[in-house]
Amino acid sequence: MSQPQNTFKLNDGIHHIPMIGLGTFNGTKQGEVGNAVKVALKSGYRHIDGAAFYSNEKEIGHSLKEVFAEGEIKREDIFYVSKLWNSCHRASLVRKHCEKTLEDLGLEYLDLYLIHWPIAFENADPSGLTTESLKDEKGYPIIAPISIRETWQEMEKLVENGLVKSIGVSNFNVQNLLDLLTYAKIKPAVNQVELHPYLSQPNLKDFCDRHGIILTAYSPLGQGKCDLLTNELLKSIADKHNKTIANIIFKWLCQRGIVTIPKSSNPSRIIENFNIFDFQLSNDDMEKINSLNSNLRTCSPTRMWNIPLFD
Repeated sequence: MSQPQNTFKLNDGIHHIPMIGLGTFNGTKQGEVGNAVKVALKSGYRHIDGAAFYSNEKEIGHSLKEVFAEGEIKREDIFYVSKLWNSCHRASLVRKHCEKTLEDLGLEYLDLYLIHWPIAFENADPSGLTTESLKDEKGYPIIAPISIRETWQEMEKLVENGLVKSIGVSNFNVQNLLDLLTYAKIKPAVNQVELHPYLSQPNLKDFCDRHGIILTAYSPLGQGKCDLLTNELLKSIADKHNKTIANIIFKWLCQRGIVTIPKSSNPSRIIENFNIFDFQLSNDDMEKINSLNSNLRTCSPTRMWNIPLFD
């Protein structure tokens, strides 16, 4: 079977993930994320990245229903990703939360389901059906004694039972992956991590390449917490190609074999971000961008939960 254009083949040898998708984290206004999804799909995107923790899957589900009803885009045209939250790792909860995501989205299956973080929290809801976590006296989530192995075995059952096509992980470091690979019957297809020119993660990329795991870059522009979009080197490359700095960053990622999922609610920005398939970066361009790495992390579990996962 030939590989669809502008996709990467996953390690099952069957499924393909589009190189660029729309991230859906943290829409601030009612209808904002849903509208962004509709704009993206009508602009050529075929990859939507979501998560139960984003609390917007019902809204996205309404948009998907509207798009599918128009008849030009079918469910099988879309690569949809969601994630299992930290408070849902217990074996008895994994399928329940996947089914809740499917119900909210109005979908019969997910193309890819990820463990959101390699960290298990105690669920605050006696039924276990929310993503709310129990907190300690300092306001940090309480860690639950649940192994990744327990959770992964349930993720594998989701594939076996047809609820998801592929499974993977997010925010896993090399040590987490090494452990997972010792017992996984189904290898993770994807590891989604923070990745941008100031955090280029070459060692993690090399490890994942050797094990057939695709990297997906979230926060490819650094969440606006750094000066990537005003960087003079990136601006010079963008000017040379008559592209935006964001286009250059997304192209740099794709040419490294990395999927990227920029988020935006601005329709013109969503359309502009997708405009990366009509040019190539030279080897010199790539090396210059690689040189910007400073291991700057903008999404830190140390700050969020007092858990030094990457420190």
